[in-house]
Amino acid sequence: MIRRWIAWLFVIMLGFGTVNAVAQSPTDTDLAGRKVSSPFDPQRIVCLGPGTLRLIVYLQAEKKVVGVEALEKNFPRGRPYWLAHPELGQLPTCGPGGVAAINRKPDLETILKLAPEVIFVTYMDAELADDVQALLGIPVVVLSYGDFSTFDEVVYDALRIAAACLNRVDRAEVVIRSIENWRADLSRRTGDIPMDQRPGAYVGGIGFRDVQGIESTQRNYPPLDWVYADNLAGPIENNAGSHVVVAKEMLLKLDPSFIFIDGGGLSLVSGDVSRRPSYYKALTAFSKRRVYVLHPFNWYVTNIDTALTNAYAAGKILYPHRFTDIDLEKKADEIYTELVGRPIYKEMKSDYGSIGRVAPFVD
Repeated sequence: MIRRWIAWLFVIMLGFGTVNAVAQSPTDTDLAGRKVSSPFDPQRIVCLGPGTLRLIVYLQAEKKVVGVEALEKNFPRGRPYWLAHPELGQLPTCGPGGVAAINRKPDLETILKLAPEVIFVTYMDAELADDVQALLGIPVVVLSYGDFSTFDEVVYDALRIAAACLNRVDRAEVVIRSIENWRADLSRRTGDIPMDQRPGAYVGGIGFRDVQGIESTQRNYPPLDWVYADNLAGPIENNAGSHVVVAKEMLLKLDPSFIFIDGGGLSLVSGDVSRRPSYYKALTAFSKRRVYVLHPFNWYVTNIDTALTNAYAAGKILYPHRFTDIDLEKKADEIYTELVGRPIYKEMKSDYGSIGRVAPFVD
């Protein structure tokens, strides 16, 4: 019944010219391996799934968006693309969003009412994308960031695929070149430091499906990777990906010289410190006041901009003589302005405190 109703509504929409035919549209291969024909330079698009809207903002195509997910509206903190463009919150809701909506059939009726010309979505299987496209008669383009909670250059492919459709090819190359230039700068500053001169570092409080305490960390943590830090969680075996949970006893054995706390988990770590002060005093990083706060970047997959600002903060803390010319607040706003169009470090600071500050619960 719903298929018949959708087909009928689609015919009506065609009559009013609200859906563009794709006969003259470019064809590209999306990140589900599908050949998709989509209108060139569409004026009405919908973004579904983790990180999709961020990519569109990076491409400076946010004015084409006609609906946003409820998650974006309900949880506005911590995502630079949303902080830079609060006007997106005035758009209609196009679906719930969130983890539960990943690779699930979207609300077809709601999307049809918004009359998009193209639907961009992350982490959707080819079969489901084909089904949704057939039901709606609207091109569905699948994008990806690769593995969750890290940085994978497949995101560059996603940017280029979306840019080809949105008439933002030049902008995609600017974004990619800017990210690569910052990564190259970090590498130039730290890549030649001998391993025996890299202090052991650990990052805790990383969100994984929800906020987490100090035990929650990552084997591959881009801000530490980009400054060639000795991430003590790196060698820990885990078949489930980068995220690992380190038992408190193991953390004592690792005894990192520097500990970074993800701002998203800061309150949980703070509460644990107040309950178990003797445990934390046994950690070298706590006894020497080398515990620092970074801003959360694993928020609806990777906020690449914040990951980069964290890398500069971590580099300045671990190797201060290599970053004497870096003002962290100015560098953060340089990155945010280039990628999301506004200097929003002030908003991030309001939510999570100064980046790289000593954790407030350290004696």
